[in-house]
Amino acid sequence: MHRITVIGGGLAGLTAAITVAEAGAKVTLHEAHHTLGGRARTTDGPYRTNEGPHALYNGGPHWTWLARRHLIGPLAPLPPLEATRLRLRHHGALRRTPPYAMLKLLHRATRHPAPTDTDFLTWATELAGEDGARAAAHYSAVALFHHDPGALSAAFVHERLRRATRLPPEAHYPRGGWAGLVDRMATHAWNLGVRLETGSRLDTLPDDSPVIVATSLDAARRLLGDDSLTWPSGRTALIDLALRTHPRSTGRTHTGDAFALSDLDAPGWLERFTAQDHTLAPTGEQLIQGQIPIAPHETKADGITRAEQLLDLGFPDWRERVTWRREAVATGRTGAVDPPGTNWRDRPAIDRGDDVYLAGDQVASPGVLCEVSFTSALTAASLALGRTRPEHTHA
Repeated sequence: MHRITVIGGGLAGLTAAITVAEAGAKVTLHEAHHTLGGRARTTDGPYRTNEGPHALYNGGPHWTWLARRHLIGPLAPLPPLEATRLRLRHHGALRRTPPYAMLKLLHRATRHPAPTDTDFLTWATELAGEDGARAAAHYSAVALFHHDPGALSAAFVHERLRRATRLPPEAHYPRGGWAGLVDRMATHAWNLGVRLETGSRLDTLPDDSPVIVATSLDAARRLLGDDSLTWPSGRTALIDLALRTHPRSTGRTHTGDAFALSDLDAPGWLERFTAQDHTLAPTGEQLIQGQIPIAPHETKADGITRAEQLLDLGFPDWRERVTWRREAVATGRTGAVDPPGTNWRDRPAIDRGDDVYLAGDQVASPGVLCEVSFTSALTAASLALGRTRPEHTHA
């Protein structure tokens, strides 16, 4: 029987702990905070917000892994009417459909594999012109959180653009935010015998068992004393707003507010999460969350200003309807991005030697957004158990 230590109680840590416990290992999980979830925490109180979107894509192997264990739980259904209220800003004006050049790119891209060693803007411009390429790059920010998607690897961006535009949508939202999913995973881990130690920050590694380090890459670098543990990520201004329901709205129909608004002139996205999940805000209020990627030289104020410009377009009279507001910046906390000439295999390796393994959203594992955390955790767990062929490690 193995004894395995997991450091970090987010999605990656909980996935790793469950996997090795199911194999019969004795597991202790250490989480520095007093609550589990990592970046997948949901705030308490009347406004149930997350650090950015809380989507699960059903096209990845983690969906199957969760479903087999009955951990997905209730999902927030998108009312049919709301699906028609996606708005796009293009050349400063709102529109209901993507520009023709962007649609042409999406069509042609299905027949032209995106290269790894070329940036997305160059590759996409050759297929559909610069206007369509920039619009598509900016739309992809919903799954990238990066200020310049066009400068990243064409293969990396195209995979995310393809999955973000697929119909029917792959993205699904756990009802109530991440909290329910995290609670179900923690309960499952507990029932398997995992010892969950919250408020337990480790400054050194235990030397008597394999260790899975499922923290941010920054925290792993400090813990392991390994300066090579770096990889590019995004920097994003986050805004959360609660608005009184628009006066023209009746019942479940919100005729005055957009469901989601994507900026095709620059990377940015706003979404009214209460359109599909009324539990996230008190009755009579709407919860809007936005993410505006910002460059290294830009400030939070720059991002918030752009968010307010989008709000002016998609949410009439929003300034007079605000009941609650919160702003933040997420730096290096939005997952790995791959520059031209690199792919997920070039990121920091999961196997660090000496029975130490990494898991998280910036390590060498495939997938989109939180899928990377899941797949890396499964690989780390398999390696810690001594398996040679990890289960479900390819997207």
